[in-house]
Order: sequence, then structure tokens, then C-alpha cells
Amino acid sequence: MFRVSLVNRATALEIRPYRDTDEAGVLDLLSLTLGGGPAGRRPPEFFRWKHLESPFGPSHMLVAEVDGRIVGLRAFMRWRFLAGEREVAAVRAVDTATHPEHQGRGIFSRLTRQAVGDLRDEVDLVFNTPNEKSLPGYLKMGWTVVGRLHVDVRVRRPLSVARELRHLRITAEPGRPRPDVRAERAAHALGDPGLTRLLSAASEGSGRSLVTPRNAEFLTWRYGSAPLLDYRAVRQHAGGELVGIALFRVRPRGRLWETSVAEAIVRPGDARSARRLLAAVVHAAPVDHVACRFPAMSAAARGARRNGAVRGPWGVTLIANPLREIRPDPLRIGSWGVSLGDLEVF
Repeated sequence: MFRVSLVNRATALEIRPYRDTDEAGVLDLLSLTLGGGPAGRRPPEFFRWKHLESPFGPSHMLVAEVDGRIVGLRAFMRWRFLAGEREVAAVRAVDTATHPEHQGRGIFSRLTRQAVGDLRDEVDLVFNTPNEKSLPGYLKMGWTVVGRLHVDVRVRRPLSVARELRHLRITAEPGRPRPDVRAERAAHALGDPGLTRLLSAASEGSGRSLVTPRNAEFLTWRYGSAPLLDYRAVRQHAGGELVGIALFRVRPRGRLWETSVAEAIVRPGDARSARRLLAAVVHAAPVDHVACRFPAMSAAARGARRNGAVRGPWGVTLIANPLREIRPDPLRIGSWGVSLGDLEVF
């Protein structure tokens, strides 16, 4: 099922499943084609965390090989969504790489089509947030642009942001050292004994949008054990009870420093706790701006607006390839109840 031999330019190209012994070659290929990624470098522990240790299961990965050398990679990270009481099995198309010497041979398309075919019987939905360079390739294969998911921004250093706004898409070093972050590490905060009760209460307000099930196991993997990304947290307590937790990291955005708020979890309707949480996040590090995105009409979204967040000049393009009928329709942008933590490229 997996082994396919393709011949092009008089060189045999074999597509096969990823094996543990491929790790070094895959990491070399990713570093060559994609650079250091969001963590700035690609050590084995980051790759294993991302693709092998997820509570949703290991990523489905295929490699393209020529004469024993890995020249292509296609990885689909397993994901889960809830839509009311129904669970939707999904995969997210993430790391993709083709060696420069072998570009133009259709390796990206072949890897992607075969991976989707492999997953068709076990997955309901394939989705991705491609950049401008890779988007045309997905559209040629029949994937659909769902829409643009906006990102809200709370500006802290207006002059810096105004000066550097046009450089946001440029790979450049920030103009000043990384700011100190005055907040506890996410791994510590996620050990709060009240977390399970908060998550149970928060899930009651998810409605029928497509939402990631946020339980302690998922949050600990996604934020508590993520190598190199240095996720931090702030907590809000009332009467000795945990009533809110926000998870975030400080990262470069072009020449600026950004606090990216991945999650702000509160009970349904508790915009007051959300506002306090996000105010604490804003003041946790002297960054240029704070970025966030929460489901529309949620308490977290209202809390962000009350902290001065407005729609920013950038967003995330969401594309999808449903493999069977799903309700709510994933090709409607309003069906997605996602946060920035669901959309981050990591």
C-alpha cells in the first residue's frame, strides 16, 4: 500500500513510510529547506515531541528517497475536534520539505496525495494553515480555502509597531534583546489541582463549533512539555478556586517582540476573569505588542476587547479537505471555534 516507485529524470524515486532510522536525514532536510523553525533550531527532542508524543497519536509521515537519500518529507499531525457531542478525527498538514536539487518533480503533490489516501478510512478532515508559497499547491489538488482567521492585537509600543509594521513578513532579528518574562512556566501552572474542574466547566460552553478538546493531558503536551518554546502561564483564583488560566509565549515577529496568547480558559460567560487574565499577560513582558485569537463571542474574546485588543493587520489562511460529511460544515469559517494555540505553526 505504501511503497510506490516513481521514475523521473532517469532517477528512481521511492515513497515510503517514515522509519525511526530516518530521523537524522529528515532533520537535515528540514533544516536545509525550512531553517530553524519556530524554535530557532531542530533538535531531535523537538521533532519527537511534535510528531511522536502527541496525545492524539503519532503523525502520519511519508518520505521520498532517491538512492538511499531522503529528498522529501510530508507529515500530517493527528488532531481531534469536538462538535457538540461528536468527535471529529482530523490531521493537520504540517512539515513538508523537498530537497532543492529535486524540486519541480511533483514530490510535494505525490507525497500529499498518497498520505491523504492512506488516511482516508480513519480520518474525517484534513486541514492546514499554509503560507503564500505553499497555498497554490494545495489548491491544485482540490483543497478549499475556508477563509481568513483574523488575529487581534494589543499594541504596547506604538512607535515601534508603526515603524516596523511593513517588516512583519521579513525574516529578521528583532531590534532589541528578548524581553524578560515575569510569569511562571506553563508546566508548573498546569499542575494546579483545580485545573480539571475548570476545564470541565469551560467545555460546557463550546457549543457546536469545531473545537479542540482541552483536557489536562493535551494542555500538558502542547504547552507544558514543548521543548524550546518556553510557554508561560498566568492563573486567576477566586475563593481558593482556579477560575482562569492563560498560556502564552514571547516570540519574535519580524523585528518586533510579540506575546502570543495561545489560550485563555475561563468558565462560560466569565469575561471578568478573562479580562484580568489577559491584563496580567499584557504586563508579563515589555513586548511591542500582544497577539491573540479566541472563538467569536467567547468570554476570552470579550476579555481581549476590554483590554484594548483590536483586529490586527495580519491573519491566518485556513484551508480544508473534508473526507466525509461533517456538521458543522468545515468549509464555513464560522464553524471553527479555534484559538491562536490551534493555529500556531510549531
